[in-house]
Amino acid sequence: MDNFEIKVEESDIDKRIDVFLAMNLESFSRSYIQDLIKKGKACVNGKDVKSNYRLRDGDIVNLAIPKPEPLEILPENIPLDIVYEDDDVILINKPKGMVVHPAAGHYSGTLVNALLYHCKDNLSGINGVLRPGIVHRIDMDTTGIIIACKNDNAHQHIAKQLAEHSITRKYVAIATGNIKDDEGTVDAPIARSKNDRKKMAVDKDGKRAVTHYKVLERLNNYTYIECVLETGRTHQIRVHMSYIHHPLLGDEVYSGKKENIRSEGQCLHAKVLGFIHPRTNEYMEFEAPVPDYFNEILRKFRKN
Repeated sequence: MDNFEIKVEESDIDKRIDVFLAMNLESFSRSYIQDLIKKGKACVNGKDVKSNYRLRDGDIVNLAIPKPEPLEILPENIPLDIVYEDDDVILINKPKGMVVHPAAGHYSGTLVNALLYHCKDNLSGINGVLRPGIVHRIDMDTTGIIIACKNDNAHQHIAKQLAEHSITRKYVAIATGNIKDDEGTVDAPIARSKNDRKKMAVDKDGKRAVTHYKVLERLNNYTYIECVLETGRTHQIRVHMSYIHHPLLGDEVYSGKKENIRSEGQCLHAKVLGFIHPRTNEYMEFEAPVPDYFNEILRKFRKN
């Protein structure tokens, strides 16, 4: 069992304990943390608390993370587009339509199923039985580069960099409409939508979310952009671009409409990932080429 101890600072006073722990331990979901609190795995100053406990200055928060249960997800011989691999990490260029880890409705054909076959027992166990090796995610219909960890030491190092926002993550996307400014920043907090629990939304009570964007090319009524993540919230780029009235092409969830161009989901590609290697402490950066479907859409727009 892994134990985390965190002292509450002035800036965290009056935050709910489940929100506080989710912000400080970003490799664990808030729902997972709430479940641990319900099971008595969290305490404040040595006393059990509920998820809605409000923190006070100087509180000492302890959270015990149980060791993962025996793995039940089956390995599957699914081809992987491997960008880089060593004894600690593996970087995959994920195709469109592949779910990262098993969840309701997707217990096979996921990246985790493929990693279990390829890496065998060499995957970190910190994130439990359904997400071995997984330290961050990209959406099912988002393509591009994702890192998985082969041991717990690597997982902790990468998770720390994600929490500190020191990992380089650059995406390219096709946004609807003509974005006025050549570059800009969206600094707007994101939380689960109060109206639709399957969606995220800009919410003043959410976690801080920052996306930097710049225009790469203007294409009639569309804009080819690069987005750099300062934070990594769920659906962040999709939510932020919709928030500034330029939802991504193909993103029916956040645009509320269908486009004539067939893209099978949002036109979003995780192109660049850079991080400090957990063993060598050297900065490494990798790039996944833009997929064919994305380039074909760009070619069609350029002809018009």
